[in-house]
Amino acid sequence: MTKRNETQLSEFILLGFSANRQPFLFAIFLVIYFFTLMGNIIIILTVTTESQLHAPMYLFLRSLSITEIFYISVTVPRMLRDFLHVDKGISFIGCAVQLYFFCFLGTTECFLLAFMAYDRFVAICHPLHYMTIMTKSKCSELSLWSWLSGIFLSLIQISYVFTLPFCSSNIIDHFFCDILPVVKLACADTFANEIAILVYSSLVIPFPFLLIFVSYVCIINRRKKVFSTCGSHLTSVTLFYGTATITYLKTKSIESYGGAKIISLLYTVFIPMLNPVIYSLRNSVIKNAMCRWMKL
Repeated sequence: MTKRNETQLSEFILLGFSANRQPFLFAIFLVIYFFTLMGNIIIILTVTTESQLHAPMYLFLRSLSITEIFYISVTVPRMLRDFLHVDKGISFIGCAVQLYFFCFLGTTECFLLAFMAYDRFVAICHPLHYMTIMTKSKCSELSLWSWLSGIFLSLIQISYVFTLPFCSSNIIDHFFCDILPVVKLACADTFANEIAILVYSSLVIPFPFLLIFVSYVCIINRRKKVFSTCGSHLTSVTLFYGTATITYLKTKSIESYGGAKIISLLYTVFIPMLNPVIYSLRNSVIKNAMCRWMKL
């Protein structure tokens, strides 16, 4: 009888930002979603069509833009739907799928940003060997490795989470199925799961960030004058890793005042929107190429 009750839960309720309909927020986030898609699509088409941008630095940027399109599409369409509906239920399977793709694409972006930093390190600190080290095939291999790491690490983590019994509350105090709010709803001892989440987070947040940090330390030590050329990437890294770290190492005070939702908005919605602006405005080569492409 107990086992049957444990498997009875069939859906979760996403509290979001309000129980009421919010057409104003719907309009705002629809515009944000549209500009995010357009900005990243323009970067993808520009890098693909402009032969001078077929260098590893820009190929990584294209991979990042592809990831950002899928990443923001995991959460925002569901948010837009919930802004116009009072019923905010999401099926058990739907929640698991959303959480999987969120973790998968977030992990992919973490590794992509690390490889982009490594690319800048090689280009600045070892310019004579850059073309032999960072070939197009090597760039493709690193991008593929980022995606495969995201696929398999997230699959293991999410499979472990959704083997937990959910038999009591089904209310998720968030606007999407994030891993920590979901685990809190389990009616079983979640200590092992929390350790697994800690290990997973350590692999996909501090470890890539450490590689980025070491790369930039080496760049500063070798070539201080050209450090400004890495400004766009460093800005993107700071925004993404900073907000993600605060979210998954958040304090109870942040959580109690709804700060977790606001911070989550930064790396799930606003950073994917800002990345095309950051990389295009601070890079004259890609900015000029985008202008030429848009005049065609």
